[in-house]
Amino acid sequence: MGENKRKRGRKPKTPTQENKDFQYTTAAGNDVVSVPIPAAEPASDPNEPSASRSGRGRPRKLNKNENQRANIAASPERRSSRQAEQNGDLTHATTTMATATTTMNSTAIVSEPVRWENVVRVVPSMDAVVKVFCVHTEPNFSLMWQRKRQYSSSSSGFVIGGRRVLTNAHSVEHHTQVKLKKRGSDTKYLATVLAIGTECDIAMLTVSDDEFWEGVSPVEFGDLPALQDAVTVVGYPIGGDTISVTSGVVSRIEILSYVHGSTELLGLQIDAAINSGNSGGPAFNDKGKCVGIAFQSLKHEDVENIGYVIPTPVIMHFIKDYEKNGAYTGFPILGVEWQKIENPDLRMAMGMGPDQKGVRIRRIEPTAPESQVLKPSDVILSFDGVNIANDGTVPFRHGERIGFSYLVSQKYTGDNALVKVLRDSEILEFNIRLETHKRLIPAHIKGRPPSYYIIAGFVFTAVSVPYLRSEYGKDYEFDAPVKLLDKHLHAMAESVDEQLIVVSQVLVADINIGYEEIVNTQVLAFNGKPVKNLKSLASMVESCEDEYLKFDLEYQQIVVLETKTAKAATLDILTTHCIPSAMSDDLKT
Repeated sequence: MGENKRKRGRKPKTPTQENKDFQYTTAAGNDVVSVPIPAAEPASDPNEPSASRSGRGRPRKLNKNENQRANIAASPERRSSRQAEQNGDLTHATTTMATATTTMNSTAIVSEPVRWENVVRVVPSMDAVVKVFCVHTEPNFSLMWQRKRQYSSSSSGFVIGGRRVLTNAHSVEHHTQVKLKKRGSDTKYLATVLAIGTECDIAMLTVSDDEFWEGVSPVEFGDLPALQDAVTVVGYPIGGDTISVTSGVVSRIEILSYVHGSTELLGLQIDAAINSGNSGGPAFNDKGKCVGIAFQSLKHEDVENIGYVIPTPVIMHFIKDYEKNGAYTGFPILGVEWQKIENPDLRMAMGMGPDQKGVRIRRIEPTAPESQVLKPSDVILSFDGVNIANDGTVPFRHGERIGFSYLVSQKYTGDNALVKVLRDSEILEFNIRLETHKRLIPAHIKGRPPSYYIIAGFVFTAVSVPYLRSEYGKDYEFDAPVKLLDKHLHAMAESVDEQLIVVSQVLVADINIGYEEIVNTQVLAFNGKPVKNLKSLASMVESCEDEYLKFDLEYQQIVVLETKTAKAATLDILTTHCIPSAMSDDLKT
């Protein structure tokens, strides 16, 4: 097939391992992602190709009249100058060049001059990248009155204006202690978490010690890059303790699924290696400005070098939200489920003209403000003056389209938006207030300990995604009870404070004999009254003066206990299982 073309500045694709699972993984903790080792970095694996190779594909062919010794020396010289540009390590570059001059002639040196202006420009940005050390203590969602054994992790972050540091939310989730270390320093500084944006996977930190901020220039943010723009990811991934640099290009720009936040926001796909520990590290463009934050990668046996970066529009939304409200309030949603109207017969049945485009509303969340004005089968024609296509996309940039949820995510909680709809062949306009998403089964509990209530050995709790993951593992979407999964995927909360309450387990005692096998079954009613949330259930049980406690469960099951005996047996059961209280602190207020 002829000679293979050498890829510019890239090493031949050599996966370090074969992954069996198709999944997105956050680039923190101890996850290992299948990516090739960058050409500019020494190979840590002894099975990798020798470092004496230029790392650019096939070996360079020698001309008959060319000095072979000069060619051998020229390859390290070229590589060292590029490494100096990426790492900003001026000392390393000059040392390498000085060594190279002893083995090469003057012709080899002149052929590849070092671009010193690039080195000087990138150095301040590199010094703004810090290593984040965090000790986590996660709640035990199966035994709600306990916490799991603490563990530590390391990730990356970078300094921005206002004496603040940005990193990933999953890097400091359930933190008990956070410390930062600057590049080239041997001191770790205690940090304070100012805000955690779960949906966008961004966290903001600060350090009270003035010494930390000495000699550090904050990172400047750049514009959203275009396809094929060069990006350089800087951080502290596994494989070493010093700073690491990997480079690549922007491969794709679209609405992505954010694994940690269980939401969909704008994201960048790049082909630079993102490994465990890269989380929270900045991605720089060729001008030394930050265009994103590394946060997750894709693992699959059929793909390699797919990393994802949080782009600057999402980052700036998080920062401005914090500055505006003094806390993170989240990304608003429209609160509707919609259907594409690509079929011409469907468009005709909806009363749409040949020049009208839009999407049909399937369902509206009862807790969303727009539920008061919008109706099912309304056709959304435009959002804030931007026309929506039949496939739900809007113009993005030249030659690009993107889902119209991008327009919604650019708004802030409490903002208003002008929505134009078609209803019964009539065009209507509504000024709608945008709010955050209220899920019946929340994706996160935002750092709070899980709620629980115990009576006669029956442990009641509210279902959340972390709870399902604790009970059924990472494959909970396949292993959890069908009834719970159906509500997780399709049910909508009827009120802001509605929760899905289940009997998590039964702590066996004489009082509950015969009920031991009830596990993760939804509680529908208590003594004939619907159960709205855990606090209302606990209040009804505690104040019950009826002879019996009767719980109506899913699958037409009932649990009946004598009131006085059940309340008397609770204290002994708590003592047996070393449980400090019959209810969590949030239910006592």
